[in-house]
Amino acid sequence: MTQSEKQIVKVDKRQVKEYAQTALEAASNKLATDCVAIDISQYLSVADYFVIVTGSNDKQIAAIAREVEKALFEKHHLKLRNQEGDSKQSWLLLDFADIVVHIFTPQAREEYRLEKLWGDAPKFGIETEK
Repeated sequence: MTQSEKQIVKVDKRQVKEYAQTALEAASNKLATDCVAIDISQYLSVADYFVIVTGSNDKQIAAIAREVEKALFEKHHLKLRNQEGDSKQSWLLLDFADIVVHIFTPQAREEYRLEKLWGDAPKFGIETEK
């Protein structure tokens, strides 16, 4: 690995929020429900945003994951760093470094309640033009 590859690139907080917005929009394009982004930057160092969405079945969860990965790469040149779980499980996690996308089944989302865990953190949904 070269020295330039080892450098950590600091990304502007507004840019990271755009990443989260792109992930929300991509998930929504595949009919994900209850789409929300949570700013966890003041609580955790692993990421700045959690993006949390719900898919109704394994095929939809897989489609959401593919769309989010595609949109983040095409719009922001972000590559998936790690994936935990798969679409046949109740929780699929996509790690893009600055944002982490959680795709739940309705039952798993109710069980894990990440929004409640991070209840004090700032949140936003899909922004629409007015």
